[in-house]
Amino acid sequence: MSARLSVVTIAKNAADLLPDYLASVSWADEIILLDSGSTDNTVEMARAAGVKVYVDTDWQGYGIQRQRAQACATGDYVLMIDTDERITPALQQSIQAILAAPQPGAVYSIARRNYFLGRFMRHSGWYPDRVMRLYERTRYQYNDNLVHESLACENAQVIPLTGDLLHLTCRDFASFQRKQLSYATAWAQERHQRGKTASLTGIFTHTLGAFLKTLLLRGGVLDGKQGWLLAVVNAQYTFNKYTELWALCRGYSEKT
Repeated sequence: MSARLSVVTIAKNAADLLPDYLASVSWADEIILLDSGSTDNTVEMARAAGVKVYVDTDWQGYGIQRQRAQACATGDYVLMIDTDERITPALQQSIQAILAAPQPGAVYSIARRNYFLGRFMRHSGWYPDRVMRLYERTRYQYNDNLVHESLACENAQVIPLTGDLLHLTCRDFASFQRKQLSYATAWAQERHQRGKTASLTGIFTHTLGAFLKTLLLRGGVLDGKQGWLLAVVNAQYTFNKYTELWALCRGYSEKT
């Protein structure tokens, strides 16, 4: 008998993304959605589609929210994805093959293809962008990070799956920029709480490094116009992170 799969998702105001998201995961044994306070009809749409919906508005960061969502699942395996991600048919086949003959203790990495300003990127550090998203529910969970959370699975065997996970990273540039700024702020707050500091020299060296790393070391130049733009965006994001940390350390920005 195949292992049971729980697709687990955290969401807020994702009604426009739900139809395609649900279509790509409809084959799972159960779908769990933990909503953090949507003001659109995300909750109603998901429930009408048969999704097991829970609500928790006590936001303590992405890592803890994913832990809470996973705690609602009952499957043998968890597939942790977001509403702006899509399972391709090839990836679905790979996952179903694993569920038919799982390897205890292993976690499975998935190649994510990210969409940026009209193009699915092939380079720039955005592909294959492997992420560990398929794992045993009772053995692993996400860490507590406010942002850039990851699966806590040290020393686990990591097995790469075939097939891509499509990620609609940047459909709308203004929304993308707002999200990037919120991530940068949360990153700086978390680092500041851990006693980390930033210097003016560090701000500019990290910023320049992010630009060159994306454009040259990660082949962004091969992604054409979008590659150049992404290099600038990554540099801007890095600048915002370290400048916010610098400001926090000197009392020029509010602590949360």
